[in-house]
Formats: sequence, structure tokens, C-alpha cells
Amino acid sequence: MISEKDITFFSEKSERILNELRKDMIGQEEVVEQTVIAMIAGGNVLLEGVPGVGKTRLVRSIGRTFSLPFSRIQFTPDLMPADVTGTNVIEKDEKGQNILKFQKGPIFSNIILADEINRATPKTQSALLEAMQEHTVTAGGHTFSLDEPFFVLATQNPIEQDGTYPLPEAQMDRFMFKLMVGFPTKNELAAIVNMTQESMEEHAEAVLTGDDLLAMRKGAKDILVIDEVLDYAIKLVSATHPELSDSPEFTKKYVRFGASPRAAQALITAGKVRALMKGRYNVSYEDINVLAYPVLRHRIKPGFNAVTEKISADGIIRRLIEEVSGKKEKEPSAEVKTKKSFIGKK
Repeated sequence: MISEKDITFFSEKSERILNELRKDMIGQEEVVEQTVIAMIAGGNVLLEGVPGVGKTRLVRSIGRTFSLPFSRIQFTPDLMPADVTGTNVIEKDEKGQNILKFQKGPIFSNIILADEINRATPKTQSALLEAMQEHTVTAGGHTFSLDEPFFVLATQNPIEQDGTYPLPEAQMDRFMFKLMVGFPTKNELAAIVNMTQESMEEHAEAVLTGDDLLAMRKGAKDILVIDEVLDYAIKLVSATHPELSDSPEFTKKYVRFGASPRAAQALITAGKVRALMKGRYNVSYEDINVLAYPVLRHRIKPGFNAVTEKISADGIIRRLIEEVSGKKEKEPSAEVKTKKSFIGKK
């Protein structure tokens, strides 16, 4: 059972992380917070936004804050799987004989920035599948375990289509969250112009070790989830499946494919972390509703009617929350909230 001391430790560490990230970021508090939630929960994150809004900067700052080995892989169409995982090279042993030795690639790190991941070919993208799920790499007939904690933080541009390869559903499902990074407001844009005249460097400092992060993750597992909240999360995920007889009519009309069981796992796992960050002993309905957007938006496939009526994935999720909870959302939906942006702060 988690103690008050554990909650205090968790809350203080979480606040220190966010404070350090605020040194490099302005705005987009929700994106920053949810990225930290996913990392503590042990999940991968996909950041989507147009060029220049700070996606890569956020990941670099997180790498500094978590004090963990960091690798950046710039995905391009000519990138090969061996450039990611590593390859066998010929070396001479003590007797002068040629031997094969596996030379590890950049995937062998704790935090991986997969920059513009949708620019690589499907063959290269698939090199990440095993690492993202099993935290292992198989090469040359041998399986290598990756050091813990291990995360893949990927970025992609949603509007540029030339020279890009959409991520397959199997890989999208391996991201715990998909976060939308919007364009800055006029005031934030002015701050970008002014601040970047001084320096482009990040100022976040290390406040968390790998052992600290693993301890926080272990502590989050002890958070209570009452049966009613668990049942609500299960109903929400099940409501995304149009083929189920008890799914809402809205789903049958606007959703083509529903979310996988990983969605339910992510809702509960991330919900526990968010509850601790808010200083609570249990997961609430609010945690599930807030996290439903980053958890589900890349796991549901809008149908023809949704496309023709211009109903986004976030719009579908908002409607599903209303259907399952029986309440209209009074607060602005995450679809609107995610349009806030963050920029580099010096």
C-alpha cells in the first residue's frame, strides 16, 4: 500500500521535473505534463505538429531533465534498419583471425528521439517495433535487452505528405500517447522571436535519475483503482468498437475500427501516475476523461461518415465520453486544449 511519504516524494519529484521543463517551454502545459506522465508510466509518446513548434526541443529538454543517456535518430528515406539497431562488423581477434562482432546502434540508449519518424520507409520503421514493446533488439541471431528505463519519443509532421510513409497501425498502437502540438498564439510567437535572439540552448537541469524514475513507476502501481472507475475505463474503450452489439449508435455510424486492449491498459496505468501527480490516492473519473484523448486519438479509425462530416478523432472521443458517462462535458474539450502551443523559453 502506498504511503503518504511515497505520495509526497512522487509529487515533489513530478513538480521539479515540470519546473525544469518550464525553463525551456512557454504554454502547452498539457502536452508537457502528459509527456511526463507517459514516461513515468513507461510508455512511448508520438508528438505531432507542424515544423517549428518545438516538438524536438521538448524531447531534448526532457532528456536533460531525466539525466539519462539520450540518442537522436533523424529518420530519412535512405535510413536502413541496421542504422537504428546496429550491425555485425568484422574484427580481428587476438590470434589475428576475422570474427563477427555486433556493433550496437543508437537504439541502445534510454531515451530515443525518433525525429520525423514518418520519413523513414516501413522496413526501417519496423526496426523499432520490438524495441518499443519488448524492450529488446534481435540482430544477427541474438537477442539483446535494452537498459531500463527505455522510451521512444517520436515526432512527425501531419501536413507534409511528400516523401513520408504513414506509420502502420501496429506501430501506432505501441505509442501510449499521441499528443498534438499546435501553433503558438501571437503573444507566444512574439516571445519566440525575442527569446531566440539571445540563445537557442536549453536550460533544463537534471533532477531525476533512472532509479528515481523506476521507483516512481513502481509506487504508481500501488495506487487504488475502484471497480467503478475500472468499469468506466473498460466501457469507454469498448464503446469505440462498432461491431459490438451494445456500442453506441454514434460509434456504429462514425467509427470504422476501435481501440485495442492496450488502450484500456494505458488509461489505467497513466491514470495512476496522474492521480499521484495530483496528490491523490486513487484514480478518478476525471483522470480517465482527460487521458482518453491522448490514449484513444491514434487508436480509433474514423469512418466514412466522420470524414465527410469533418468529425475529428477528438470529436468522436468527446462524444463517446458523453455517451458512456451520461454527462455533457462542461469544460473545453481536449480537442480545443491541444491547440495551445509551447515554445522555447530562455
